[in-house]
Amino acid sequence: MTNSVYLMPGMGANPRIFEFISLSDNFDVNLLSWIPPKKNETIDQYSLRMCDRVNHKNPILIGVSFGGLIVQEMAKHIDCKKVIIVSSVKSNNEFPKHLKLLQFTNAHRLLPTQWIKNVETLALFVFGKGIQRRFEYYTRYLSERDPEYLNWAIDKLVKWNRFEPDQRIIHIHGEQDTVFPVKNIQDPFIKIDGDHTIILTKSDWFNRNLPKIMTENLSNST
Repeated sequence: MTNSVYLMPGMGANPRIFEFISLSDNFDVNLLSWIPPKKNETIDQYSLRMCDRVNHKNPILIGVSFGGLIVQEMAKHIDCKKVIIVSSVKSNNEFPKHLKLLQFTNAHRLLPTQWIKNVETLALFVFGKGIQRRFEYYTRYLSERDPEYLNWAIDKLVKWNRFEPDQRIIHIHGEQDTVFPVKNIQDPFIKIDGDHTIILTKSDWFNRNLPKIMTENLSNST
């Protein structure tokens, strides 16, 4: 039986971040991309609209970074075989201290729009410190740079109100992640060597392990 898989990239990123993921014909792989948010749209409303792009019943959803938040929200509206997040968080309790502080101060709203128009600054914000060593390589993946979308995405990330993680979520995380440091990540999760960009830099690991992760114990999955 073929399993339908939907891949959701991280903030500012396009589906090219999955270009090194290679799955067998047992998986029908579908790439999701960011759609422009509507004015004052909540993350729940946005995720519901994203569900309209899912054309199969009981899909497997995989989301990277902020895309991991989106697929968790999508799973509130559609039945899923599994939900897998990569380099992401299961609740806002896994946020680093500076994001928790922004929840209360709203300081992110005072940042000038120009800072996210600079691809180098955006790359550092989205990919973490490791991007400094591979900047030219990663600019290929950051095509979603519309200021209205980025301002919306940053605000929804900061204000994500999931306090309790869904224990059925499968969480894969890099030990050297500087965007969501592993010290804040709560069990259960699968820890692998790498930073926030493991979907790119550790594609061999994903190609070896994702098929088993996606198909084992389906009867107990989300």
